[in-house]
Amino acid sequence: MDHKKIRKLVIQGKYELSKHAEKERQIDMIHMWELDEALGGCEIIENYPDDPRGMSCLVLGFCGPKPVHSVCTIRSDPEELLLITLYDPSKRPHKWIENYRKRR
Repeated sequence: MDHKKIRKLVIQGKYELSKHAEKERQIDMIHMWELDEALGGCEIIENYPDDPRGMSCLVLGFCGPKPVHSVCTIRSDPEELLLITLYDPSKRPHKWIENYRKRR
């Protein structure tokens, strides 16, 4: 997975949220414009090459000071980003260190 490709698909609006991702987005009160900004400048912090849903990764992006994590994969035909889950890691401080880049 390539963060440049992820950013490009987000900026082009070529992404979809799974039902789970949409539920988590609402629970953590992440607005769509915040998601767009955060993922438009994201970085990959973990790769999951053996994910049963297909190769995926965990990305981190920020909307101002607000962090956003998303597990995502790139689908083909048509090419688009699928956000499997997403959440605000600042609401789970017991799980993350190094500015939300590493697990405890």
